[in-house]
This record gives sequence, C-alpha cells and structure tokens, in this order.
Amino acid sequence: MVTEPILFIDACVRKNSRTRRLAEALLSSFGKPYHVHDLSKLGLKPLDEKAIEHRDACIRHVNYQDYPLAKEFAKAGTIVIAAPHYDSSFPSALKVYLENIYVMGLVTRYDASGRPVGLCKAEKLYYVATSGGPMETRFGYEYVRALATEVFGIKETELIYVDNLDLIGVDGEKKVDEYIASHF
Repeated sequence: MVTEPILFIDACVRKNSRTRRLAEALLSSFGKPYHVHDLSKLGLKPLDEKAIEHRDACIRHVNYQDYPLAKEFAKAGTIVIAAPHYDSSFPSALKVYLENIYVMGLVTRYDASGRPVGLCKAEKLYYVATSGGPMETRFGYEYVRALATEVFGIKETELIYVDNLDLIGVDGEKKVDEYIASHF
C-alpha cells in the first residue's frame, strides 16, 4: 500500500517525455496526491569544494536548514523517480540531485563499524525509465537501487520500464500506451 507523502522526482528533460508519461500513469494508479520535483527547474549544481565544506559544517553543527530537499526525501513514504535511459545510464540531473540530498544525519548515518544506516522512511522507491534501445540496468537502476536499499534504508525498489522504443519498425508511442493500458 502506498503511504503519504509521495515524492515524484522528474529527471526527464524532454517536454513530451515517454518516461514521464509512464511515471504519471503509475502515480495516477496510486489515487493519491504527490509532490513533484522537476529537476530541470530546481537549478541544482554539482557539489564543489565550497558546497562540500558548507555541508560538512552543517552536519557537524546538526544544522540542516539548508537541505530541505534531503529532509523531504527522508520523510517521503513512497518515491517515484522518472529517469530516461540515456547513454546506458540516467540524466546527469539525477546524479546532481542525489549528490545534493546525500546529507549525513538526514538520509543516512554511519554506525560504529562505519556501515551506513539508512534514515529514510520510504517503504518503496519506483524507478521508471524508457529506452530507445535495450535497457541496461547496471549503470542506472542498479546504482539507484543500491543507494536506496543499502545506504538510504528504503526497504524495496521496483524497476518499471519499456525499452526498444526507437528500433526500426517499432511505434514507440504505441508501445508505451500498450504498457500503460496493461499495467495501470
């Protein structure tokens, strides 16, 4: 059962993204409101030395006011990530987002032996993707799955995808529509 709140992380850059359409169908099937973070509009930047030093100081002083995205991620009951499969991975905006929410004391901590202990409340993370060719999960979904379950403490992940959409003779839009009709 999907619990509140639901967080939708949209890493799709195209206006008419097939991945976003697939994710929105999943979200609609929950029948509950959700909060969207469109990564193309958040203006996040990769962490540089200054940002890392600031984050480290905030962690030392247990001052997390500058990390609302990390707080929201940690509190979400369900997380849906829409990430098209580009160049055998996901869009760089998703990596930058993950880098920006990876705050010790909010999403994870270390135990006495140095092992990560997840602090996130989410029962499940859905990773939604489409791909023009064959879907290779090792460099996209598997990375996010490992972070979610082994570091952030999210109990379960599920990959939802439709691939081979841009092969010659394939109607990619129709294939996505058929998947949505048969699964949601």
